[in-house]
Amino acid sequence: MTQAAPKAPLADRIDQGRGIVPADLVLKGGRVFDLIAGELVETDVAICGDTIVGVFGRYQGRREVDVSGRVLVPGFIDTHLHIESSLVTPFEFDRCVTPHGVTTAICDPHEIANVCGLTGIRYFLDAAACTLMDIRVQLSSCVPSTHMETTGATLTAEDLIPLRDHPLTLGLAEFMNYPGVLARDAGAMAKLEAWAGRHIDGHAPLLRGHDLNGYISAGIRTEHEATTAEEGLEKLRKGMRVLIREGSVSKDLQALSPLLTERHAPYLCLCTDDRNPLDIAEHGHLDHMIRTAIALGAPPLAVYRAASLSAAEAFGLKDRGLIAPGKRADIAVIDGLEGCHVVQVFAGGVEATPQAFAARSSVDPVARHSVKAPKVAPGDFRTGGNRTETPVIGILPGKIITEHLTFDIPPQGGDKRPDLMRDLVKIAVIERHGRNGNRATGFVRGFGLKRGAIASTVCHDHHNIVVVGADYADMAQAANRLSEIEGGFVVVEGGRILAELALPVAGLMSLKPFEQVRDDLVALRAAARSLDVVLEEPFLQLAFLALPVIPHLKITDHGLVDVDRFEVIP
Repeated sequence: MTQAAPKAPLADRIDQGRGIVPADLVLKGGRVFDLIAGELVETDVAICGDTIVGVFGRYQGRREVDVSGRVLVPGFIDTHLHIESSLVTPFEFDRCVTPHGVTTAICDPHEIANVCGLTGIRYFLDAAACTLMDIRVQLSSCVPSTHMETTGATLTAEDLIPLRDHPLTLGLAEFMNYPGVLARDAGAMAKLEAWAGRHIDGHAPLLRGHDLNGYISAGIRTEHEATTAEEGLEKLRKGMRVLIREGSVSKDLQALSPLLTERHAPYLCLCTDDRNPLDIAEHGHLDHMIRTAIALGAPPLAVYRAASLSAAEAFGLKDRGLIAPGKRADIAVIDGLEGCHVVQVFAGGVEATPQAFAARSSVDPVARHSVKAPKVAPGDFRTGGNRTETPVIGILPGKIITEHLTFDIPPQGGDKRPDLMRDLVKIAVIERHGRNGNRATGFVRGFGLKRGAIASTVCHDHHNIVVVGADYADMAQAANRLSEIEGGFVVVEGGRILAELALPVAGLMSLKPFEQVRDDLVALRAAARSLDVVLEEPFLQLAFLALPVIPHLKITDHGLVDVDRFEVIP
């Protein structure tokens, strides 16, 4: 159960809390942000094993740490993310993110589950037992997310039930197939009934009114897809805990910040869903969300509650969220409430130091050599059809929602070609799990790309190969290169590979240190910009263009998907 300090005997916790014997560890001289009264209180914090036992007083400790001039807040809880989308293993994610004050991460490993099923979920459960931060695993509810994509695995309620009572699981992960819930799909109903009375996480972008009532009535408690304050308030008023999201692609904090008041904060949480190592290096993680929210005018008490106490309550983690006796010793030592620059972190009573990370045990990676795509040729990216009227995916920067656009694209020699003057470039999805060799092509607007191609196996949630480009030969080379490097990201121009990042674990995660992944992402971003790409995060934005549960127009290996009608366009 994680690399926290050992649970001390009950008698020791009582005696150390009373102050009649020295505590194992005392943090001295700092000010605790009391999330109940909203006050900064100068006090020692006494820790016995992995548990806080003393506050609001003075203590002696066998080990004492001077935190004078600092503010102590409860460790932050990221309430929804997919660690795979950080592009590193859970161990490197731990080493990258814990120093930013995140001591609990509630993850849904549905990215790796879509590639290798229960093997991927068990890998995360085994890894979570070794990390310094406390990783809790939600069991992936939608593998695949819909019937309109090809995945490497399918998980039914019967597959998941044996893991339901695992000590590191919290419940059922985001129920993305909200049309299936509303239509009372048999597979969806089986999962909802199997988790009745337990935590079920939601995923219902733009769902409102009576349909939202029906969705919540299925027992779904939390949701992270609200993109406007109005939508968020409706979900709050109907009893959902709203998880405010600010990731590398999906950026909803500014729109939802009006909800971050002391009145609403008990029902709000923070999540990233997801951030990559480059974004974390440049901006931060939940610490970035906290200082941004405060800069937008949210009261610090509301923000820090959402980051810890409210999150713990929302997910039933009664042992954390406050710096108080009996709580898990998850503490972030920061420079001040507004800046939220993390100086030290204690996770389960263990200080997050290089030595502590080096002392962790590990588990072997899984799902190697998972990219089994057919080799493609330039001609495979032609788009036939006699109609000039053509559906086009319209990118909205900073959002995973897309527009369903229509352009007249006349065929030339039996092919609809990219039109760079109108920013209409080709997008294709190639099945890579060795199931059927499906290919589908379409058009996307918003990249700004003028030449070359970009390809990826990070392609939510089926994680087939997705490639966007202005040149068919470059698209073919980029897609074929992904098979050679076991998946990842590739940028090609004029038959030359400009940059690449291999992700050999399920085609999703690197085996390199997060610092190397960060540097490789810098090179990839520069290579994309050399093609005139205008998006800040082109690779993650590309990945979400294939997710058929996010409105309005997407593409999978089955073809273009009209998400509003929940069907593949003929």
